[in-house]
Amino acid sequence: MAGSRARVWIGAVAAVGLVCAATAAAGCSSGSSSSSPPAYCSQRNSLENSVKGLTNLNASSGISGLESSLQKVQSDANALASSAKSDFPSQTSAIKSSVSSLQTAVKALAANPSAANIETVAKDATSVVSAARSFATATSSKCG
Repeated sequence: MAGSRARVWIGAVAAVGLVCAATAAAGCSSGSSSSSPPAYCSQRNSLENSVKGLTNLNASSGISGLESSLQKVQSDANALASSAKSDFPSQTSAIKSSVSSLQTAVKALAANPSAANIETVAKDATSVVSAARSFATATSSKCG
């Protein structure tokens, strides 16, 4: 049973790592403009970095490592949503919703490490990446 649980955890780490590696393609530009960019531009970059941080997990990190990394993602997502919700309500709502779903999936994985729960974590991580990408696209003219 212990070997099976270890294989499930390694699969979860690999799935999250692959999905989060896709955040590099989300493309948060750090170009300059003549005026100071809004606060949500740096918060957008913080969120991207915290999502990328999930790729640093390994099998020895365990579920607690995944949960800890997810807390950073959630914190960055909340800060971003707070500062940008009036300008980008649908994008910030999508970010918060996708992070919430990922959090639920990680809790389910912790309670029942299974292939189905790994698949759900991977799917929900993809949604977080997609929401961050949509926000980056929507804010490119203000943050680029």
